[in-house]
Amino acid sequence: MAEMIVQEKKGARQKKNPIRVDMTPMVDLGFLLITFFMFTTNFTKPNVMDLGLPAKDPNPNPINIPYIDHLNQVTFILGKDNRVFYHQSNEKELTANNLKETDFSGVQISKIISEAYSKAPKKDIFTVIIKPTDDANYKNFVDVLDNIAISKKERYGITDIKPWEKKVYENVTK
Repeated sequence: MAEMIVQEKKGARQKKNPIRVDMTPMVDLGFLLITFFMFTTNFTKPNVMDLGLPAKDPNPNPINIPYIDHLNQVTFILGKDNRVFYHQSNEKELTANNLKETDFSGVQISKIISEAYSKAPKKDIFTVIIKPTDDANYKNFVDVLDNIAISKKERYGITDIKPWEKKVYENVTK
C-alpha cells in the first residue's frame, strides 16, 4: 500500500517526508477486473438470416430456364412508409385496381402467398418475387423473407421493380 519513508535528521529544521505509493496491488486488481469482465461478457454470435441462393451453374444454359407465368407467381412491391403492395398480373393487365395493398401485421403476407399458391396452375414452379423500391427499408424486406419462410415456399426471387410496375405503383401511392 502506501509507505512512508521517514528519515530522521538531527537538526533544527525538519524536511517533508516523500510519499512512495506501491502500485503492485493495483496491477493485481487490474487483472482481476479483466478476468471478471471476460467471464461475465456474453460471447454470442450475431443473428444472421440465411439467404438461400442457388449454386452457380458452371455451364449456364438459358434454354432450360422455365417461363413463370403471372398466375404461377405473386409479386410483392415494398414501398415507403412501411407499405407493401402485391399483384399477380402481367404488364398488360396491371392497373391500379389489381395492385392491392396489405400490411405486415400478423401473417397477412403468408396468407396471400398461400392463396396465390393454391390458385397456381403449376405449383412446382410457383415463385414469390420481392421488388423493393428505393424508398423501402431493410426491416420490411426481412419481414417479407420471414413470411416466405413461414409459408414454407422455397422458390423466391429478389429483383428491381419494372418501369411498368413503378408507373402503376406511383399512381397508387399519390
